[in-house]
Amino acid sequence: MTGSVPATGSRVFATLLPLTVAVFLAFLTIGMQLPVLPLHLKTVLGMGPVVVGVVVGAQFAAALLSRAGAGTFADLRGTRRAVWAGLVTAAASGAVTVLSLPFVDAPALSVAVLLLGRVVLAVGESLIITGALGWGVGLVGPQNAGKVMVWNGIAIYGAFALGAPLGVALSARWGLTGVGLATIALPLAAGLLLGGMRTVAPSTARRTPFYRVLGAVWVPGLGLALSSIGLGVISAFAALLFTARGWGDAGLVFTAFGGAFILARLLFGSLPDRLGGARVALVSVMIEAAGMLVIWGAETAGIACLGAALTGFGYSLAFPGFGVEAVRRAPPQTRSLAMGAYVAFLDLALGITGPLAGVLADSRGLTAVFAAGAVAVALSALVALRLWVQPRPA
Repeated sequence: MTGSVPATGSRVFATLLPLTVAVFLAFLTIGMQLPVLPLHLKTVLGMGPVVVGVVVGAQFAAALLSRAGAGTFADLRGTRRAVWAGLVTAAASGAVTVLSLPFVDAPALSVAVLLLGRVVLAVGESLIITGALGWGVGLVGPQNAGKVMVWNGIAIYGAFALGAPLGVALSARWGLTGVGLATIALPLAAGLLLGGMRTVAPSTARRTPFYRVLGAVWVPGLGLALSSIGLGVISAFAALLFTARGWGDAGLVFTAFGGAFILARLLFGSLPDRLGGARVALVSVMIEAAGMLVIWGAETAGIACLGAALTGFGYSLAFPGFGVEAVRRAPPQTRSLAMGAYVAFLDLALGITGPLAGVLADSRGLTAVFAAGAVAVALSALVALRLWVQPRPA
């Protein structure tokens, strides 16, 4: 059964709810690793900031390389199949993570296996989110594309917020084994929620070259990339900052980020569709940059968490803000591929942020990466301003 629902708020929410919950469960696998993996690499395997940045960033680099394939798969084979393939792949990444543990006495080999696990998880995540975005837009119509991105974002960053303390708790009791086993179970549980959801017919029978869609969305994609550097810095280095300062549970910073992210979307999630994506993105990224500066200057864990909350609050609407502009510029028959191309800019930012910020942390200290992140996020305001003043293509 195909077709979109009427464009009423309650129907949109009800239609997207099972998909949103499934995305939430799947992305808990990433949220659990945010505070756990950097500390495992540092304290158990004895790795420095550069290796931590490379391992954390490897997932996003691999996701970047898989976006085109995921989008094409979803457009040609159907979004349901894409999401299901992603869930199975994400579960497989948990098994690879567990397989790294027998090699902790050979740190280089253990790191290599963890890298493989991150790559497998990246492919699964790419299929899940690309398929989910295309599926959602197909169900509720492109006029509600901003709402689709809002609810998927709530699921993703809600998973980051709750996954961080969950990962810390599992690691404290069962080590990385517990996190790996949960990574196997959660995506499979998510799949159980999708059995009754209506399908959406493949949007095209012909493969569209990725570069054509990329050319249509590159300007809002650039805005997304710059605004996402703050997230990349927090993901890779917040836990290390908390450890270096003796501030206790680093999961709190991810909870603050994710909680504020969700709050902003619940309160203001309709604004990109109503007011225009560029206008909303412009305000949002300035709030996000201010939050990064607060973390940079923080002297206590509480102030750092406040900065993370401001960062999450601002970034929350930057993604759908730039995303609405991307949807409006992309050919309608390449719905999933366009979403994949847009999200690829997020992967690009997160993939290069970890290694580059690791080099900066080695030479200038951990706090320097947060100042650099603030500058990068502020530059995305220039992209939002261009999108605001430039007429939308017909």
